[in-house]
Amino acid sequence: MADAQAHLDHLDQLMADLGRALADKDWEAMTSLNEQVKPAVEPLMAALEAGELEAEPVRLRLQELQQFIDAADESARIARKEAEDGLKGVNRNRSAAKAYQNVSSNRPK
Repeated sequence: MADAQAHLDHLDQLMADLGRALADKDWEAMTSLNEQVKPAVEPLMAALEAGELEAEPVRLRLQELQQFIDAADESARIARKEAEDGLKGVNRNRSAAKAYQNVSSNRPK
């Protein structure tokens, strides 16, 4: 049971770290932490199957993890949209500058 509790504590810490990374929009940390989720969940599932853990604490954490994943997905979607909009703005400015340069360099003297 002590090992099972240690696995629960580890997952709790991982979710807290993921929450901080999401709040900070630290995508590099999110990627690194996300890679640790499956290895953190697997021993919990094994302990659950072995009867070393009650189902409810595991279910609650998995539900919280799913909510976190949904929030991270939405945040990433918004960040991609913002980046895309920023690139479109840069391209518009570049096109406008190029058009101005063409017009100003073709003026009769």
